[in-house]
Amino acid sequence: MKVTTTAVGTALALASALSLSGCGAGSDSSDKGAKGGTHTVQTANGPVKVPDNPKRVVVLDTAELDSAITLGVKPVGATTAQPGKPFLGYLPEDKLKGVKNVGVIAQPSMEKILSLKPDLILTNKERDAGRYDELSKIAPTVMTKTTGYPWKENFQVHAAALGKKAEAEKVLADYAAHTKKVTKALGGKKKAAGIETSVIRFQEGADTRIYGKKAYIATLLDDVGLSRPPVAAQAKDYGGLAMDVSPEQVDKGDADAVFYTSYGDPKKSGETKSVKSPLWKNMRAVKADRAFHVEDELWIQGIGYTAAHKILDELEADLTK
Repeated sequence: MKVTTTAVGTALALASALSLSGCGAGSDSSDKGAKGGTHTVQTANGPVKVPDNPKRVVVLDTAELDSAITLGVKPVGATTAQPGKPFLGYLPEDKLKGVKNVGVIAQPSMEKILSLKPDLILTNKERDAGRYDELSKIAPTVMTKTTGYPWKENFQVHAAALGKKAEAEKVLADYAAHTKKVTKALGGKKKAAGIETSVIRFQEGADTRIYGKKAYIATLLDDVGLSRPPVAAQAKDYGGLAMDVSPEQVDKGDADAVFYTSYGDPKKSGETKSVKSPLWKNMRAVKADRAFHVEDELWIQGIGYTAAHKILDELEADLTK
């Protein structure tokens, strides 16, 4: 493969800049952001010293972006969930104005990140474990172990890194009040527990998923007090995240109420064909008019308290019809 002089020059420039901007995770030598003081955050990679009041934050996954926006921090840069797509649509547009696109999740552009001169980077090992050393040379990098199910714990790490612990306490209180409100609207804890609720995701280029108990959305259903069908406990794929099934097995996700969505084009994900099939139409949730189509960006891709409040509103509206 032919390598151009320009390409070599760019690579060398980036390598040089990274070496000069050394701001490693365990490094005490960097004073980037130190004018306002620093504090140490416990991360999946050990203790990391970060600025008390970071001003130029880059986030590399949807949960980190949700956390920042929830806590009133506008990042200077963020990744998108899919190539060629904007930031997730459920987030307030005014809160994203001016945020630079630094690539796609798990494929961030180091050049773009470096150009933004961040003083803090938020991500997780599931997406960027192999880039930790490179990222931490650009700015203090705070990683959680994974994303999704442990979102509440991860949010606390994000809040600590952003210097927003007090704000985080209010976020938790508001969420607790909201879940309590939804439970009450459903008739109380006993009635809520009597509603088996399932979440199904049709996927372009992959099997259909029936979500289990180790998923972000599962925690919201649990917090409201909704019960899950037996299949949720049987969903062991991806560490309990979900169960992969073929289109001919989608009825395994049947319940009193079903929320379903598509990742990608509904025609290519299998959703369009499936919801027209006798198999789907014979599901008890469908017969009872309790199958609700929801937005994938919000229910599955969006992970955090801003997403949660919108999902809770939809849960209440759909289940109280």
